[in-house]
Amino acid sequence: MKKSLGYGLMAVLFAALFASCVPQKKMLYLKDAQMATENVSVEYVNERTVDYKLQPGDNLYIRFINMIDERSAASLMGDNGTRSSYMSSDASIYLQSYTLDEDGCIELPLTGKIEVKNLTVDQAKDKMQKELDKYINQTTIIVKLSNFNLTVLGEVSRPGMYKVYQSEINLFEAISMAGNMTNFAKNDEVKIIRQTDRGSEIISVDMGQADILSSPYYYLKPNDIIYVEPLKIKQWGFTAFPYSTVISVITMGLTMLTLYLNYKNR
Repeated sequence: MKKSLGYGLMAVLFAALFASCVPQKKMLYLKDAQMATENVSVEYVNERTVDYKLQPGDNLYIRFINMIDERSAASLMGDNGTRSSYMSSDASIYLQSYTLDEDGCIELPLTGKIEVKNLTVDQAKDKMQKELDKYINQTTIIVKLSNFNLTVLGEVSRPGMYKVYQSEINLFEAISMAGNMTNFAKNDEVKIIRQTDRGSEIISVDMGQADILSSPYYYLKPNDIIYVEPLKIKQWGFTAFPYSTVISVITMGLTMLTLYLNYKNR
């Protein structure tokens, strides 16, 4: 009887141990990539093209630089040049930028409205520069997208919306900003929700496969939403399950039962 109880206790302990573990292969990124060695390297081609097209509601940071007369540049900025002042917060960036109206136009002092909808930032810059050259010489324009937002949800350490202050960002960098995936993340079915001209598009990508590096969805676009699904094991509550308490109770119960049987068999 004692031997059976011992085996029973060991079985319970092993079951609890394995139930609380997630297979390592579920947690790995790029798990099928060949490891680079001294004589072998692997390349995954990605053109790194960021072809985001401007849409109504986008905010652009615009700065004018006049090589001859700084006052001319200030007058183009409006508000006595305050738009070029230091931006210390997201609110100031929004207030000091130019917003595309519902028709996809941006209105600049002197030049008036210029339609830039469905143009890339570089294309919009070139178009504004040509319009500006009609009115004033030797003035250079700097244009940047000021509202590159990403939202990361699901099985990550710090879900939320993040501001990106660079022209491009890839999927791994976005997950890194959110504190990496948790141990219960389903990295082979990461969803990217992207706005299109027709509505919203949902793309499923496998971050465990190395070919994600060549995917057209490897580099993200403004306002993308990344959703990391949980593994099925989480639906049983294993992430917060009090294993130590349960094991302690079972151990105590089996110990008491053993003592009782020993006492009864005397």
